[in-house]
Amino acid sequence: MQWIAAYMATGAVIGFFAGLLGIGGGMTMVPILATLFAAQALAPEHTMHMALATAMAGVMFTSSSSVRAHHTLGGVDWDIVKRLGPAMALGTLLSSYGAGWLPQRALALAFALIVYGGATQIWLGRKPEAARGLPGSAGLWAVGLAIGAISGLVSAGGTFLSMPFMLWCGVPMRTAIGTGAALGLPVALMGTVGYVVSGWSVGGLPGGTLGFVYLPALAAVVLASIWTAPYGARAAHRMPVATLRRVFALVLYALATKMLLSDW
Repeated sequence: MQWIAAYMATGAVIGFFAGLLGIGGGMTMVPILATLFAAQALAPEHTMHMALATAMAGVMFTSSSSVRAHHTLGGVDWDIVKRLGPAMALGTLLSSYGAGWLPQRALALAFALIVYGGATQIWLGRKPEAARGLPGSAGLWAVGLAIGAISGLVSAGGTFLSMPFMLWCGVPMRTAIGTGAALGLPVALMGTVGYVVSGWSVGGLPGGTLGFVYLPALAAVVLASIWTAPYGARAAHRMPVATLRRVFALVLYALATKMLLSDW
């Protein structure tokens, strides 16, 4: 029960930030889950794979709860979701499937480097100057594939990349947050499929896994995060978030560094 309580506490915090910043929470969830799985000695050679897979599956639920709240508040541009979402989903499917074949250390290094970049973007909180409108179909597919591929490697919904892109294209901040959360749904779905397929025939995984997804942790994280995500979404529409963004960025820096040091 102590591990279930730890998973639920993780989900509660991640759910709030998912709603507040429009993120799926995967970048935060991965190092915490990797630490918890290592403490339980669950499949030591695949701790990182399981953490990535479980976090990606969790993003489906945290994003769903966050999107409902943002949609109710009129903060989702569904036209952008329809135009950018399929490319992001395909890029995520390809990279998450490929990640299942990477050595754990290489995967941890790639994760840490990408998270450092994402944390820096969150810390700075800069709104790119709107340079133009959204590109055409070919441009959106190129951008979507790139964002999706990176998202698959860090089990993120892609908001830390899609939101700056939308701001650069002139999308208002609150709409970019809500739309970024909505884009996380197809990304998380395809990413989860990729990790399930790549881990399907891997031996030595603990009971309760579906591919690389560890279902007991997923259930506990999801139950807690669904409850707290709407509170974060409401907070995003009524309070300045600069300080919370920086606290969140510092947490990402610390978690990624700890996980990186643990693998070496």
